[in-house]
Amino acid sequence: MPRFLRLIINIVVLGGLLLISLQVLAQDWRPVRGGIPFGISGIALIEPQSNSLDFLIVHDNKQKNQGRLAIISIKGKNQPEYFPLNWPNNIELPIDLVALTSVPEKTKFSFIALSSSGKAYYIRLNPANKTISVLKEFNLPGIIQGNNFEAFGLQNIDGKLVAIWAHRGEGKQPATIFWGVFDLAKYQITLAGSANLKAPFPSGNVRHISDIKVDPVGIVYITSASDAGDDGPFQSAVYVAGYLGLHGNKIAWQQNPQLVPFYRSNYHKIEGIELVPGAEGGVVVGTDDENLGSYVYIVGGSS
Repeated sequence: MPRFLRLIINIVVLGGLLLISLQVLAQDWRPVRGGIPFGISGIALIEPQSNSLDFLIVHDNKQKNQGRLAIISIKGKNQPEYFPLNWPNNIELPIDLVALTSVPEKTKFSFIALSSSGKAYYIRLNPANKTISVLKEFNLPGIIQGNNFEAFGLQNIDGKLVAIWAHRGEGKQPATIFWGVFDLAKYQITLAGSANLKAPFPSGNVRHISDIKVDPVGIVYITSASDAGDDGPFQSAVYVAGYLGLHGNKIAWQQNPQLVPFYRSNYHKIEGIELVPGAEGGVVVGTDDENLGSYVYIVGGSS
């Protein structure tokens, strides 16, 4: 067989193998919905089930005819099921919901959603009939002009309900992480400190923090993301950003001086992160891929 023909055959075979590999790789990312109105800007586990993972998600929509919240259900290796939720008629529609967290060790199905302006909504979900009620609206402390929040998390650490949130930063401007103690009875957060952070990856049109979560021992996880427009290209990374803990009676933040991306994507814009314990769990991420819609992926998950 002529050398040139063998070369062509090898190229075709190699191309086919690469295509198959890319298709298998792409199947790890599960599409949720297509189009800008369905981007995931925050995600929180509702309740682990024996055969499924159910999440509450928020959309960063601004128009009256666009959804704000939805439930997605992941069963085995199936594509996620999507169930839109109606915002209560007696509460003004929020503008630009960008983060979502469950309220730990409280009444089941309690969550706090945050808008980019720093306005928060304490929400109760009724999963049986897929309705929500807004129990309280309140504002983050210490908001200054120019803040653009994109991340919020809650966790019980050493007997205190600790809140952590972030101004996203952009490009050369670093993100700012804030933390404090949350008095849920008064719906009031006492600001305890802040620190700046820059992610090493992505670069360019980067939001240094696009979401944040903290685990029960105080380890803080963040996502960083960038995009060049509504059609991408997109890049994202997931980091362990540092540690929150009590020193005396004060909350102390110890930042990771060398951020190492333990997951990265060159194709998706991650704007939501959730920590799911157990054999079927992992670090769950959700995307706001603008015109390309939304996807979910379980980093380290069994599927």
